[in-house]
Amino acid sequence: MDRLKGKVAIVTGAAGGMGKADALLFAKEGAKVVVTDLQEDKLQAVVEEIKAAGGEAAGFKHNVASEEDWQRVVAEAVSVFGKIDILVNNAGISDATPFMDQTVDNWERVMKINVTSIFLGQKYVIPQMIEAGGGSIINISSIAGLTGGSGTGPYTASKGAVRLLTKATAVDYAKHNIRCNSIHPGFIETPMTVDMFKDPQMVQWFQMQTPLPRLGKAEDIANGVLFLASDESSYITGVELPIDGGYYAK
Repeated sequence: MDRLKGKVAIVTGAAGGMGKADALLFAKEGAKVVVTDLQEDKLQAVVEEIKAAGGEAAGFKHNVASEEDWQRVVAEAVSVFGKIDILVNNAGISDATPFMDQTVDNWERVMKINVTSIFLGQKYVIPQMIEAGGGSIINISSIAGLTGGSGTGPYTASKGAVRLLTKATAVDYAKHNIRCNSIHPGFIETPMTVDMFKDPQMVQWFQMQTPLPRLGKAEDIANGVLFLASDESSYITGVELPIDGGYYAK
């Protein structure tokens, strides 16, 4: 308990899945949590769950690809809680359209939601972190950002971009005591992957690729995010952390 006591965090894509797990764990560990998403009803349910457990939270509708929305959300977060110490760029989309069937519009959509959103989040949160004396940014990438993947061209490219944007940010803002790290989930059951996890053959394939004898849960990612958000990782920046049951070790 209290690993994030006194800290204020923004978690995007927090209406469900990994973002929700991050937000609930952060609140349990003493953080004041700003949760954002486009799904307002589910987002409000997360806020109410945190408050019912004795935590503090606020929720804002948020299109992470919109610069205006980022400006508004950051301003509202500071207005409500006074500062920002932690940013978890969790929101993202998947895409498995065959490469030759891709369109420029679809490519740009994936890049805006998966990469431009992180650029914007960092752009508007970093000044607040400098004012607060430092902070921790955790960008959610993917194992697809570490290795190539069949049938996932734009998605893989976007997640690889997240990895190196993270490193560049870490180098540029270390002097301000701002840390920036990326997490690379493996095969995790979330609302975004639920259809794949309903397919027994797909689940069997996932398990064949994963050395540990189980697949991942959102809480597995949240535990890693918590570590990187906390002062326990105060000398860690610019790293990629695979949380993948050993997939990347092969």
